[in-house]
Amino acid sequence: MDFLNTTLSDIAKTIPGATAILNQYKLSFCCGGQHTLAEAASKSRLDAEEINASIMNLIPDTHSNDNWQEASNKELIEHILTRYHQVHRDQLSELIRLAERVETVHGERPECPTGLAEHLRYMQTELEGHMQKEEQILFPMLVGGMAAMAAGPVNVMKQDHDDHVVAIDKISQLTNNITPPENACGTWRALYLSLTSFKDDLEAHIDLENNVLFTRVA
Repeated sequence: MDFLNTTLSDIAKTIPGATAILNQYKLSFCCGGQHTLAEAASKSRLDAEEINASIMNLIPDTHSNDNWQEASNKELIEHILTRYHQVHRDQLSELIRLAERVETVHGERPECPTGLAEHLRYMQTELEGHMQKEEQILFPMLVGGMAAMAAGPVNVMKQDHDDHVVAIDKISQLTNNITPPENACGTWRALYLSLTSFKDDLEAHIDLENNVLFTRVA
């Protein structure tokens, strides 16, 4: 599977996070969205295979939480760090950029998710603080065999998770349950596609920690 013969518009609308890569290479999925990746790369004298590989890397391996029940704390935490922590950081940076663009261009429309960019910046701050507490305090304790002493930090993380769920609900409120209007532009649709991916990832992240990793703490 590759995206060389897929239009930039379709890539942006079907692959969460692809807009960040297209933006990095200055490939417009709005104005030039009718061109395939191969055509657009050739026109801009870019390496289409390199761009295609970057987009392919956005498609994660799927793992149910059951796959991690038997993993060691170290293996599970390494998975959380690469599959969720770094992914959330990348997701939020691009989501904020897209939300700001949609609000700037379509702010006069009643369906516009006014306030979404501000809310995502808030979530970015809160989630970054949460992840740093895990990376610097809780996870080293669990990898170091100090699970019996980790009940306090785990309770704090669970409360943060409850706050994240409230923040996810507000995204739904601001975006009509992340449903774009029928005549939404490509950027608007790409934003909502990536929002759905972020929401699903964050919920899976919370579930994996609450119901697998944290259950190992007395």
